[in-house]
Amino acid sequence: MKRQLIRNIIYTLSILMLGCIGCIITCNYIIDKNAARYLYREISEIPGNEVGLLLGTSPKLKNGKNNLYFDHRINAAIQLYKAGKIKYILISGDNRKKNYNEPEYMKKALLRGGIPEEAIYLDYAGFRTLDSVVRAQKVFGQARFTVISQKFHNARAIYIARKNNIEAIGFNAQDVNAYSGFKTQIRERLARVKVFLDLFTRKQPKFLGEKIIIGSLDTLNKPF
Repeated sequence: MKRQLIRNIIYTLSILMLGCIGCIITCNYIIDKNAARYLYREISEIPGNEVGLLLGTSPKLKNGKNNLYFDHRINAAIQLYKAGKIKYILISGDNRKKNYNEPEYMKKALLRGGIPEEAIYLDYAGFRTLDSVVRAQKVFGQARFTVISQKFHNARAIYIARKNNIEAIGFNAQDVNAYSGFKTQIRERLARVKVFLDLFTRKQPKFLGEKIIIGSLDTLNKPF
């Protein structure tokens, strides 16, 4: 009896594990497949948009070293702006803690890189990628924009955007090496499962608020 019970438990756990793995693989495949056509890595190939949505992250890792995800996203945003592919940069990140402010960190880095302050807008309520993407539409009035992050992150953001009827494209910032980004990649695989749960439950951003218009009304949401 005990042996049979143990076999049944092992069998059940094995089925559940295979189901979870299958779910993760399927969710990642769907997002990658659907987002691929909207991702760009060359400045010369990407269409222009009025606004670039720069997804936030911290400038430093927990060990005090520079966060290369941060550095590469900043460089990508600067390249797009200086190439005339975007006119404004909307930085969306986490500011839920008093001493942690992703938008301000990124703004300072952009200013050091030669981006004029009047071209920078800040969204302090980008707690999650879903919040950043949907708030860009519902709060900042953008029906189309260019997402700026690493390829794996852009794919998820683009999928969320398109499911919310937003005409977003993505510019892929340089990624980090496999060793440095291992934990991030694991989290990303799981985050993509959460995307489908959010869509199923019609999850909305934690905060919305009054609308903020970026740029001029004459050129709003028109590609160039």
